[in-house]
Amino acid sequence: MENNELIESLNKELSVSLPEKLSYDELQAQLAEYINTLIKNDFEKLIAYLYRIDVSEKKLKSILHRFPQEDAGNIIALLIMERQQQKIKTREQFHQQGNDGPAGMEGLDEEEKW
Repeated sequence: MENNELIESLNKELSVSLPEKLSYDELQAQLAEYINTLIKNDFEKLIAYLYRIDVSEKKLKSILHRFPQEDAGNIIALLIMERQQQKIKTREQFHQQGNDGPAGMEGLDEEEKW
């Protein structure tokens, strides 16, 4: 997967303007910096982003607890990037399957599907 699609997705979900051409490590670093700014200045906004992106609260708490010396912004950035990549991959899989809908509905008319 190219970083461009991930960057585009992050820009949209987080209302940021990350440059289009970044390596994975550069992207992580810039996102971690942004997350740390949110932690310090607008924690509620960060929580809203995590909820909207659907980052697992349980997983986040577990990782933060296991690695208390790690930079929280870096950990959160990695989880956000991981979740966005999962979403992109899922969309690609559904796109490859076509617009037939769930399995077993291939032969139905549009009206019958819904």
